[in-house]
Amino acid sequence: MAEEKQEEVSVEQPKKGKSKLFIIIGAVAVVLIAGGVAAFFMLSGGKDDKKEDAKHAEEESAHTVLVPLDPFIVNLSDMGRFLKVTINLELKNTKEEETVKQKTPLLRDAVITLISSKSAESISGPEGKIQLKDELLFRLNQSMGKDAFKNLYFTDFVMQ
Repeated sequence: MAEEKQEEVSVEQPKKGKSKLFIIIGAVAVVLIAGGVAAFFMLSGGKDDKKEDAKHAEEESAHTVLVPLDPFIVNLSDMGRFLKVTINLELKNTKEEETVKQKTPLLRDAVITLISSKSAESISGPEGKIQLKDELLFRLNQSMGKDAFKNLYFTDFVMQ
């Protein structure tokens, strides 16, 4: 009989161990599911902010303001060579349009000074034009005292 009791006891102990194992697995599963749900809501909240930022950027780009400058006819550093160029300036902020119009003489001076220091060879190729754009954009933003311009566009570019 003593042997039978030991066998019954040994049979009951694995049942208790299995039930504890199921409880632990269940608790871990609940914690993982709760963490997954929390992460989902946290990450989906960030997507809404990104969507709003994208909408705001689209609205601003829809209201792009281009300020045209009068054509420039400038002697290049090469003797007897000149460049006729027309430039449109794209503003970052539409509120700056009036300030740009007031500072047009400063902007024109910056353009003339930079272009007249260039040779025909340095600005004749596509790379030269891109470099000229970058330098002009830098100088024009310096003249404004802040980054007022997003881009500039050559609408006319004739060299002789």
